[in-house]
Amino acid sequence: MAVRVPHLYHSLRCFCLGAFAVLSRELEEGAELPFAFEEHASRGRPALYEYRPLVRGFVEQRAERLAHRDDARLALAELRREPAAAIFARAHAGATPDADRALLHSVLMPLLERTAEACGGFDWDDSAFDRAYLELEQALFRDRHTFVAIAPLVGLSLGAQVELGSGVRARLAATGELATYWPEASGLLPPAFGRELDRLCVLEVERSLPPGTGPPDAPGELADAVTALRLATAGAVAAGPVLFERLDWRPYGIRAAVPIAATEPLGEATRLDQFRGGLARELLERLVLADDDPELGEALDRWELSLFQAEPFRSEQLREALAALLGGVDGLWAASLRAATLLGDTAADRAALQERLRALVAGEARASECADVVRRALVETLVHGERAELIRTLDDALLGVRPRPAGYFARVSAARSAA
Repeated sequence: MAVRVPHLYHSLRCFCLGAFAVLSRELEEGAELPFAFEEHASRGRPALYEYRPLVRGFVEQRAERLAHRDDARLALAELRREPAAAIFARAHAGATPDADRALLHSVLMPLLERTAEACGGFDWDDSAFDRAYLELEQALFRDRHTFVAIAPLVGLSLGAQVELGSGVRARLAATGELATYWPEASGLLPPAFGRELDRLCVLEVERSLPPGTGPPDAPGELADAVTALRLATAGAVAAGPVLFERLDWRPYGIRAAVPIAATEPLGEATRLDQFRGGLARELLERLVLADDDPELGEALDRWELSLFQAEPFRSEQLREALAALLGGVDGLWAASLRAATLLGDTAADRAALQERLRALVAGEARASECADVVRRALVETLVHGERAELIRTLDDALLGVRPRPAGYFARVSAARSAA
């Protein structure tokens, strides 16, 4: 086997051999190695079951004791001689004044865990260590690091991968992909994940990180993607309850998803096609507008909270969302007129929309009739971009000074006809 740094290979191999001896002795003395019972489900085919030893947790519980062994100190000394190892440790463990601790938890322990997982326990196999070491060496000496976070996606089905922009995508989950890196994943997935048609997908964010750059806020980015998908599809979409992170194809961590993104809304599942995927991509790009527009942020928060509530609280959230979105200084009645003008293509459409919204404005529980109207108003406002200018345009349209702004779907239809 071609090894780039022979002295590092030798010292890390000695550390792993010594750790295997210690851990095997513990098992012989009565320590228990836990196992995960995994179900590999595929739609339309019988489920396959597998027992996998949870060596990672077993090793992590003993990491501090293993770190005090002489072979660990020698391995750490060799790692300190390699600048690439220090860069790798900072990327994986974050900035820390304790370099040895960073190297221990980002290099030594993961190497030991990968070797033990490949061995299926603590019966040594040279080829298993060699494969794990080569993966580590390739990661140490690369110019950039690849970060990936994956969250189970429910309430949505799709036929092909849909790119949502900036490295975020929705795609079908590969059989066993989570269990390969996280054997404990089966207990952290949504119910029936991998078996139901609307529970076969994942939401993924991927980033290429220069050396020394920390990973992104994956829970926040995936939560924004869920909001965009809910707006674009009107489906009961959720992602979580946890997300699984990798760095350079090595397990990096398991983090809780943002609660509002991980909670399944009331409603029905839906399908994500390329058209609605394109709308979700545009909405995700424009959600940053809420950072500088508190009223828009309030409208989005209120609308999303309404997805989980029953009457009369749901209608109250929709009233607050509509007022924040299009009310300005004029309040809810003006917001309803502007929304009807924004969404209605004909005079009859606008009259029907205003009739529905009038009852909501009057304080009646009309969420079943008005929830989609508020959602569409949010979509159109985000797509137009400048909310204050949109309100001025709608007021001018109500006075007959200028035409009403064309909606997103009308513009897309016109563009397709022109093409």
